[in-house]
Amino acid sequence: MYVLIGGAGLVGLNLAQKLVEIGHTVAVIDIDPNACRYAREQVGAMAFEGSAVSTEVLLEAGIRKADSVAAVLRSDALNLAIVTLAKHYGASHIVSRMRHRDFEQPLRFAGAHHIISTIDLAVSTMVNAIEYPQVESMMHFEQGQIEVLKLSIAGRCNVVGRSIAEIAQDPRFPTGSLIIGYQPHPQMDLEIPNGSTVLESGSTVLIVTKPGVLHQMIDFIEGC
Repeated sequence: MYVLIGGAGLVGLNLAQKLVEIGHTVAVIDIDPNACRYAREQVGAMAFEGSAVSTEVLLEAGIRKADSVAAVLRSDALNLAIVTLAKHYGASHIVSRMRHRDFEQPLRFAGAHHIISTIDLAVSTMVNAIEYPQVESMMHFEQGQIEVLKLSIAGRCNVVGRSIAEIAQDPRFPTGSLIIGYQPHPQMDLEIPNGSTVLESGSTVLIVTKPGVLHQMIDFIEGC
C-alpha cells in the first residue's frame, strides 16, 4: 500500500515509522528540511520538502496513486485543505488528525473517512488509566457505544479454572458482553477462544462490552 502523509512532526514521523515497519511504502511531505531528512535516513520513508497543501508538491509526491492519505499537520485548517485536495485527486481512503471539534463536520464533508481527535484520545486514555488501573488497554468503537478491554486474570480472580461457556451462563456476567480473545501466557499468541476454553491464572482476555457495564464486568472477572 502506498501511503502519503501530510506533516512530518511527531505524529507524522511516528505514523510513518509504524507503517514502514509493517511493510507499506510511505511518503511524507513537510516544509522542514530536517524533518524530511530524518524521514529518509531514520524512518526509511520517501520525503518531499514543501507545503503539504501545495498541489505541485502533492502531485510530485504521487497523490494520484496513493492508496491512503493521512493529514496530520498541527493546524486543523491545513488538514482540512489536505483532505479536500486528496478527495479532489481521487484518494480512496483519507484519514485526518483533528485538534478542535469545530472541524469535525467540515472534515467529514470534505471527504475524511476517519477523523482522529488527538486531544480526545489522550484524555480518554488517561481517564481510563485512572478509573480502571487494572485494565491493560481499552479501545472505543461506534462513538463510544462499544468497548474492547484487555484484562489480566490474576490467581484470585473469580473466573480462574472456569470455561468460557460456564462464564457466559453465569447470571452475573453482563448481558451483551463477549470474551473474544485469550492469551494463556504473555509469551504465547492471542487466540480466538471457544466455549470449552478454560481461563488460567496469569492469562489475558479481550472482552467486548458496553460502557455502562464496565465496572460490573471488572468486578465479575476479579471477584473472589
